[in-house]
Amino acid sequence: MFRWRRSRGNSADTIGSSSRATRPRRTRNWPGRTAVESTIVTAELTHPRTYVVRTLGCQMNVHDSERMSGLLEDAGYVSAETAGTGSLMAQADGADVVVINTCAVRENASDRLYGNLGQLASLKRDRPGLQIAVGGCLAQQDRAGIVARAPWVDVVFGTHNLDVLPALLERARHNDEAQVEIEESLKVFPSTLPTRRESAYAAWVSISVGCNNTCTFCIVPHLRGKERDRRPGDVLAEVGAVVAEGALEVTLLGQNVNSYGVGFGDRGAFAKLLRACGRIEGLERVRFTSPHPAAFTDDVIDAMADTPNIMPSLHMPLQSGSDAILRAMRRSYRSERFLGILERVRDRMPEAAITTDIIVGFPGETEADFRATLDVVEASRFASAFTFQYSQRPGTPAADLPDQVPADVVAERYGRLQALQERISAEENAAQVGRTVEVLLAESEGRKDVATRRLSGRAADNRLVHVGVPDGVANLPEDARPRPGDLVTAVVTDSAPHHLLADSGLAGGRFEVRRTRSGDAWAARRRAAATAASNTTGEPATSASRAVGLGMPTVRRA
Repeated sequence: MFRWRRSRGNSADTIGSSSRATRPRRTRNWPGRTAVESTIVTAELTHPRTYVVRTLGCQMNVHDSERMSGLLEDAGYVSAETAGTGSLMAQADGADVVVINTCAVRENASDRLYGNLGQLASLKRDRPGLQIAVGGCLAQQDRAGIVARAPWVDVVFGTHNLDVLPALLERARHNDEAQVEIEESLKVFPSTLPTRRESAYAAWVSISVGCNNTCTFCIVPHLRGKERDRRPGDVLAEVGAVVAEGALEVTLLGQNVNSYGVGFGDRGAFAKLLRACGRIEGLERVRFTSPHPAAFTDDVIDAMADTPNIMPSLHMPLQSGSDAILRAMRRSYRSERFLGILERVRDRMPEAAITTDIIVGFPGETEADFRATLDVVEASRFASAFTFQYSQRPGTPAADLPDQVPADVVAERYGRLQALQERISAEENAAQVGRTVEVLLAESEGRKDVATRRLSGRAADNRLVHVGVPDGVANLPEDARPRPGDLVTAVVTDSAPHHLLADSGLAGGRFEVRRTRSGDAWAARRRAAATAASNTTGEPATSASRAVGLGMPTVRRA
């Protein structure tokens, strides 16, 4: 399907022998493609090229996708978001470029990618000018294998070189050949790149990339490299910039946020960073994810409790409640330490909602090990939990461990864990009834909001809240109603395992709206998007709908 071409200046013929991958040249003769269709149209386009970025995976991938969008918009592309916001095909149908940002953590990651690529193949047969790019962790792992399996893909790039995406797209168009470029280590810190943020009112800010841990189930260190910390001044400058653009909430991101500072010799740097965020005017909510129990120290708990804009929510990955399994996972803490952290957090912040990650069926897990996990879950009283059935990931030490647990046993245990956590979540949410909550309204938290005439968003503790809207507010002109980014104060009237209802306003009770500059920013972005959609002159979208610039240098590659 394609043949190898030696890259200039590269003495290696195969992927992986140097930091810069060779690029496969191929004939575009996949099924249904004709020679005429393979011709590159070089005429000037009447309209700017449009793009869509599809994200698979974690918050770090969401943040990386914002960088990819920013890079494309900086290069003159325009978002095709108005063409469709549902399925990939609906979005891709209005785009000239489709970027899939992949995850490699779970077993079905590969199936999801190639399922998406299979859908796009038929679209590309009808629209040969469509370009498809694959980035992220699975791209870093599979490399040129993606093009071998899906030869209609135009660009493959890794986790360490997001900045090359626009150049690779143009090179692929010019040369009519797939461009595969994978770096073995980080060359450009993603946070220095332009960004088009998904939200006008909430922002992700990366404080570090990579991971120094050696958990036996995890492929992330192999794909994202060793931990690299940003300097505190750079982090705070970005936080200040997004707040100036209208953001009311910031989430600090890192594979292990609480180990931040080790890279520049300050083990107390994360607690100091949290306190510094408390001094940023206009920043009302600060969250972070994800910490590691082994490195979680009391100075961080104190900083959370003492800093008013640090939210009383904490995601603390447990993974297993069995000390034997934790040891096999190379998780350098034990269940007693984990429970001690939760106790100290709740002592300082009784209102804190704590969530977690749990893996069921790790190799060697016995019924006694699993019961130990159930015991820790019962004692922890998590508000919610992300639960996973263990899957073998090639390249991880756990994949080769003996005593792999049979799939039917894993599924049965998984069902028991889910039932337990469902009960606990229901009980913990029921205890919130009668509380007054301030909800940061969101754009797409509730699928039934229109039918129920509710608004949805997150309380300070990050619980999902659906808020009933009184007639007097619902009947206001559209521009006077509460907007995403505004804050609504109401009383919780009912609960379910995964959400709260705050319908106090429907009975004449408390319902207060605070219009914010974040709501203003959301409205401005919406107006700009509408203007861009109705623009038939071929002019680019207005700056208000373009990438959020942070005043940081943009690194380009030819």
